[in-house]
Amino acid sequence: MSTSGASETPRSLAVFDIDGVLADVTHRLHHLETRPKDWRGFFATASADPVLETGALLAAELAADHEVVYLTGRPAHLRQVTASWIERHQLPPGRLLMRRRRDFRPARVVKLELLRQLAADQPVDVVVDDDPEVVAALRAAGFAVMLATWATRSAPLHEGQEREGRT
Repeated sequence: MSTSGASETPRSLAVFDIDGVLADVTHRLHHLETRPKDWRGFFATASADPVLETGALLAAELAADHEVVYLTGRPAHLRQVTASWIERHQLPPGRLLMRRRRDFRPARVVKLELLRQLAADQPVDVVVDDDPEVVAALRAAGFAVMLATWATRSAPLHEGQEREGRT
């Protein structure tokens, strides 16, 4: 009997945040310490982010038996910058899900919505994020989540993610 046309079982997903998990954003945090925050300046140098080796190694390890998906609160206008950054740093290939234009909901809300959409089509084995509020929301919804603790936490960035819906 031929198996042509039969669909294969999809691989389970390993989902990675970018900022603070894979990308070191500390060089651009000074843009968020002003009032008002300089979001244009903060995002303008995203392409220069150094890679966080711990996150990159974890992504490579999980890519061996998972499909990798990047789930970031970055705004959609940074899609090409972000995709180029992922490729330049030789991170595993994967889908890139981003915040829609003018969507300023908290990161925990945006990411949970996008993750539920992903999980409707494919099993999600693990999500890696550095925002404790995102991690708590995803865990409460039943997802297995790893809190990335290898990057420096920033109060202005956290405020931007959760109160201003900017990343």
